[in-house]
Amino acid sequence: MSRFWKIALAVIVVVVIAVVVVLPRMHKGGANAQDASAQANGDGQGKDQPPVPVTVVPVAAQDVPVYLSATGTVQARNQVTVSPQVGGQLMKLNFTEGQEVKQGDVLAEIDPRTIQSQYDQALAKLKQDQALAATAKNNLERSQNLVSKGGQQYVSKQDLDNLKNTLDQSNATVVADQASIRAAQVQLGFTKVIAPITGLAGIRGVDVGNIVTTSTSIVTLTEVHPIYVTFTLPEKNLDMVRTGMAENPGSPLVVDALDRIDAHVVTSGHLEVINNTIDTTTGTFRLRGLFDNQKTELWPGQFVNARLKVRTVKNGLVIPAQAVQRGPDGDYVYLVQGDNTVKMESVQTASEVGDSHVMITGLKLGDKVVTEGQFRLKPGSKVQPLAPGQVPAAPTAEELSKSKDKKAHPGGGRRGG
Repeated sequence: MSRFWKIALAVIVVVVIAVVVVLPRMHKGGANAQDASAQANGDGQGKDQPPVPVTVVPVAAQDVPVYLSATGTVQARNQVTVSPQVGGQLMKLNFTEGQEVKQGDVLAEIDPRTIQSQYDQALAKLKQDQALAATAKNNLERSQNLVSKGGQQYVSKQDLDNLKNTLDQSNATVVADQASIRAAQVQLGFTKVIAPITGLAGIRGVDVGNIVTTSTSIVTLTEVHPIYVTFTLPEKNLDMVRTGMAENPGSPLVVDALDRIDAHVVTSGHLEVINNTIDTTTGTFRLRGLFDNQKTELWPGQFVNARLKVRTVKNGLVIPAQAVQRGPDGDYVYLVQGDNTVKMESVQTASEVGDSHVMITGLKLGDKVVTEGQFRLKPGSKVQPLAPGQVPAAPTAEELSKSKDKKAHPGGGRRGG
């Protein structure tokens, strides 16, 4: 036999011996491990486990307002760009940027001398034409007196007609002069730029000494008392909003403006109008709320979270939000039963109630739900119900003794381990 075959035969013999000796020991060790695990777990059922301390809160009933929320934009009720209506040199600015001006305040003054001279000319021409009209009137009256004396025709009919027409022309000229004076007065009044609305003055567009025209922007005024907040809602909410308005015809729906993180209500107003169309591209409809904004809490162009209160649910079922768990089949809670065991109960969340509670369906008034300690539970677990803020009692001496005995004899009484 060659050397190669001798080596191969020796290797085969070693492998066979290893299989015969090691494999039975592995099976025995696995069986012992299973027995030890069964002993430690009480035959895999956890029957010896103590109750799990959990915080339990009963389902409560209260009146719950129903809100619809959306992102809104603050818009000025009125915004006016103030431009002069006559041209000239800007002589004075009577406002400060950012100042709130009142309707009728004089914002700026333009050099009035050119228009003043036009007004003076109109006055002078009126006096001149009034004198001509007076002369024409006197001439007509003298001629009429001559005709009436003695029945003799001292003045021809044609001359009388001409004198009458001259008087009419002079009177018409006087009326035209009066109209020119009023036009000059209007132009002269335009040299003082008046605030058309009450609002905040923005950054000015001109400086004193500039030559302004009717296309020059002096300043933009923005009305902020009151102010609008516009927002959109999905079209599925339209019936809910309209129903809420119909149920309270004398009381408009309340709209709250919240800050961007929904931490608190900035100010409250009311729903003023629902737009008359639905946007077919987004499937939403537009709403507008009106806010007094007396303390200027809202600023034009600001983004806020708008919250519209559409109705109030009487005696809605409310639980802490932390009691609701999310599972593959939807939301559920751990419901404590009469024997202090728990089961999973499916619920539906209807709406939020404040910052910490939710209104739900699927439970009854007084049902007890677990709010803390859910991660240690499974259906059928024994629990020790605790009120919010309560801590479990310290173990007694007897319980400590039993615990020590279990640690000292982990085998659970089986022999041959």
